[in-house]
Amino acid sequence: MSAAASRVSSVQWRLVSNGSSRRLVPEEGDAVPEPAAVLFDIDGTLVDSNYLHAVTWHRAFREVDADVPIWRIHRSIGMDGDELLRTLAPDLDSETADTASDLHSRYYLDRADELTLLPGAREILRHLHDAGLRVVLATSAPPDELARLRDLLDAESWLYAVTGAEDVETAKPDPTIVQVALDRAGVTPQRAVFVGDTVWDMRACTKLGVAAIGVLSGGISRGELTADGAAYVCDDVDHLRRDLRRSPLASLL
Repeated sequence: MSAAASRVSSVQWRLVSNGSSRRLVPEEGDAVPEPAAVLFDIDGTLVDSNYLHAVTWHRAFREVDADVPIWRIHRSIGMDGDELLRTLAPDLDSETADTASDLHSRYYLDRADELTLLPGAREILRHLHDAGLRVVLATSAPPDELARLRDLLDAESWLYAVTGAEDVETAKPDPTIVQVALDRAGVTPQRAVFVGDTVWDMRACTKLGVAAIGVLSGGISRGELTADGAAYVCDDVDHLRRDLRRSPLASLL
């Protein structure tokens, strides 16, 4: 029995009749626990994909004669794609920027067989699901990329909901995708924790009042994640799974 099911079963119920209908309601003084959710970014958090994104963006920029150092690209991974292009290559016209974006997607998918799970990725999803939390993949990845990531994770039975690029016009640090994830999970910001690897994740969560956990597996420093709002930072999700009771997730378990 999951932790959530155990909590519900401990509530005392009574049968109420209203004409021809009957329903079970909790006894006065008892309350069904509010649902809680953990929202996961995927790239750099569950899947080791940030550096593949960086090198394929670098190749795409070179193809359109834009000189963008790869270290700058890496620091922008996780940012909304249009914003990334405006930030890294502001002189590109819209048509050339679209070409660069299309090339990046093509090069990335061509090398998608190089993607690997980060340590503990599947284990933490299963553990939190079994503990009674609603597990949501809160990403704005485009459909073709998201399909590859979900296949790699092989965790569909543990997921409560998934978001994608079609759900928003602008990705993080705009908080809309986080709000969509909250809505799909059916929880308030106070009953959710977000796990991500970039400052864009942290900023989006801060705007909504969602507690954020930062992981170092995406290549961004502890200091930067903390400065942008992370309440807790650890090496990766495997570390987080082993240290849940010291993290913001403890309040939901």
